[in-house]
Amino acid sequence: MKARLGIAPIAWWNDDLAELSDDVSLEECLAQGAKAGFTGMETGRRFPMSMAELGPVLDRFGIAVCGGWFSGLLLDGDLETEKARVAKQLDFFRAAGAPCIVYGETARSIQGNPSAPLSGKPVLSEADIAAYGRKISDFADWCTGQGMPIAYHHHMGAVIETEAELDLLMQHSSVPLLYDAGHMAMAGGDVMRVIENHHARIIHVHTKDVRQDVIDELDRDSDSFLDAVVKGVFTVPGDGSLDFEAIVKALAGKGYEGWFVVEAEQAPKSSPPFEMAKVGHAELERVMASAGYEVVE
Repeated sequence: MKARLGIAPIAWWNDDLAELSDDVSLEECLAQGAKAGFTGMETGRRFPMSMAELGPVLDRFGIAVCGGWFSGLLLDGDLETEKARVAKQLDFFRAAGAPCIVYGETARSIQGNPSAPLSGKPVLSEADIAAYGRKISDFADWCTGQGMPIAYHHHMGAVIETEAELDLLMQHSSVPLLYDAGHMAMAGGDVMRVIENHHARIIHVHTKDVRQDVIDELDRDSDSFLDAVVKGVFTVPGDGSLDFEAIVKALAGKGYEGWFVVEAEQAPKSSPPFEMAKVGHAELERVMASAGYEVVE
């Protein structure tokens, strides 16, 4: 069983809240990620979308592109329009040898709205999810045919947030899945049951941890998703409440091989990105060994 360890630049630069960003360059971010032990990084807003420009920088630090976010609008949009929107990123990721594009459905989402309470997330009927599932399946099939699969990211504040919503989407679609234990835990889902039920669809893993005490104190009728982030709801493995040894062992037991990406948006002043990256990497190395993974350098 082989695994690769990556990290997302969201710890250094937050795309939704500029105040949650460290004043570091792309080169320093990559240097810190590599020094912490990671061999991959997902893309972010300071990444040039050209391998001619980015490739030499990545090579300097021994870092590969291990994914990156696409803000999808397929729920309310047109399939051909979404194909056109993703085309540039798809071409770039294919050139970079990335494993997948992380698809996040942002249509109707409240995840980036600081005035929208968590309880105000959009809710779809099963019939609506079934119709959406057909659209996202067609989109996923097209992307795979272009040489770059998508991994669907269930996400707080989005139309597919809860375990029940994810179950319905998996039932009514064929889309590959990104498994994010942190988002599922914050949504109140059973992180182990999701692996049991949907392991065959998981092609990418975000290792986001949570602070359960912060979750328990949230007022979901007034606190927004971004409020929760500022309060410190997310952290890296080894610094939170989730049992990543059990999670990783469950994934290993189901035959998952691929990237495990630390993706934990935090305030860089209270949670220095480089220090947190080292904590996350050390914990992942520990649990990978316990689960029988060989970490590919």
